[in-house]
This record gives sequence, C-alpha cells and structure tokens, in this order.
Amino acid sequence: MVGTSFPYLEFLPKPGHAKGVQIELDPKRIGLRFPVEVGLVGDCRRILRHLLPRLKRKGNRSFLEKAQKGMEDWRKIMHDRATRRDVPMKPQVIAHELGVRLREDAIVSCDSGTIATWWARHIPVKKGQIHSLSGNLASMANGLPYAIAAQIAHPDRQCVAFVGDGGFSMLMADFATAVKYQLPIKVVIVKNGTLGQIKWEQMVFLGNPEYGVDLQAIDFAGIAQACGGTGFTAEDPSDCGRVVEEFLAAPGPAVLQAVVDPLEAPLPAKVTADQALKFAESLVRGEPNRGQIALAALSEKVREMI
Repeated sequence: MVGTSFPYLEFLPKPGHAKGVQIELDPKRIGLRFPVEVGLVGDCRRILRHLLPRLKRKGNRSFLEKAQKGMEDWRKIMHDRATRRDVPMKPQVIAHELGVRLREDAIVSCDSGTIATWWARHIPVKKGQIHSLSGNLASMANGLPYAIAAQIAHPDRQCVAFVGDGGFSMLMADFATAVKYQLPIKVVIVKNGTLGQIKWEQMVFLGNPEYGVDLQAIDFAGIAQACGGTGFTAEDPSDCGRVVEEFLAAPGPAVLQAVVDPLEAPLPAKVTADQALKFAESLVRGEPNRGQIALAALSEKVREMI
C-alpha cells in the first residue's frame, strides 16, 4: 500500500492471505487498514526510487495480464456510460467531457460524495496534473476552497473544482472571494438536487427508502453572475462538450452547472448479494422513485451484457 489510507476493507485481502508492505508519510497510519510485515515511513517517491532497482521481473505474467484485461474491460464499460446521450444527462457525461479537455498542468479538486465516484472513474489523471480529494478528512465542501488555494499558489496553472451541488452550496459564498481577487478558477457543479452518497447508502447499506436528502433548487450559474463571475449551464449531453470548452476558455472565475439525472446510481464494480438484498428492501419499503430506479439499474446491466 503506497501512500494510501484505503478505507474499504472488504476489497483488501483477508489477514493472513497476503503479505503487506506499506509506505506512509505518517507512521500512525501504518497497519491501520491491513496488518503489514514491513512499514516504511517517508515520502513515497523517494522510497520507491530506492526500491525499484531491487525488484526482479517475474517470468510468469498471468496475474498482470489478468489485471490488465480486467482494466481494459472496465474502461470500455466506463466509456460507454460516459458517452450516453440519454436525457436527463448522466453525471458520467460531464466528468468525461471535462476530463478530455483539461490541460496537462491542471490542478483538479474534488469533493466527497457521489461526485468522487464520477471523478475517479471518468477524469483520468494525466502526467503533470495534480488531483486532490478530501480523503482522510472525508468532508464535503472542500473542492471550492481547495481550488482557490491552488490558484493562489499556482497562478499560471489551470485550477478546476469538480463538486456536487450539496458540497458547493455549503461554501458557495467563497466564490465571491475568487471574483474579488480575480482568481480564474473554474467550478463544475454536478447538479442532481440530492445528497447522493447519503441517499444511496440509506438504500444499499440500510435497506431504507431515501429520507431527508433533497436539496433546495439553486441556480448556480445565476449565483456566479451575481458574484461578478460567469455562469454556464449544461443539460443536453449532445451539447455538453461545447459548453465545457466555452466554460474553460472564459476569462476569470466561472461556474458550470451540469444538470444531471438524480436517479443514476454510483453502482460498485461488483454488487454483493447483501447489497442487492438491501437495495430491494429499500424499494419494497416505499422508496418514492422505486419504479424509475429499478428500471434504470436493470437497463444499465442489460446494456453491458449485449
């Protein structure tokens, strides 16, 4: 484990099934998620430079080839989801359209929540870029202040916040700070009108219908203009790329609100039997959008099977 505090223990090997080596700057985090035989404290880049010359190439490439094939299949699925032209627009579309247009020097800040799913799956990290997420803190609303800080620290780089409407609305007054100091940050808001992570966790982990997750509708493009910046709106997936290009080229601070399908679930790569059961329970117990959600989930799987 290299420089990570990966929290999803169910995806790690069971203790005793694999030997663990962890490189971590903070010694308190070594062994936090998985028992390790060797813990190396220090900067990952510097430690790896010392370790790499000591590695010996294995002749048996089957494990690597299996992983590469799995990743190739996964990327095809992700590309299919990100290029759909359904209306309402899927959140994967805006992430994809932004990702292919980011500069090589871009600094991208992402919030916690379902927004992190679309960022991780559909905005590839390119050499020269810096991507930040509130991982250890696991807090909403970090995306906007992260982008402001990045632009102050690196005035010549492209600084973009990729955030959800729930997170942005918590600290959106900070956009006025960017306008005041003419920081040319670009803020993409994936607008689905709900606290998505809480909504899907209520359904998939607890088996309950969504409760208390609806957000007040806000015109974020209008907010940007009221603050003295520029506001854009993307709703049509067929026109999304053009809007993203205009948005990124706009002088000064700008906001792009992407209105997306609130019923698009951030499905895990593998759905467990327990998750499927809890999901079904939430529908039976009175999930208000159960018909549409069930149809959307089923159609997604059918598309990937044909």
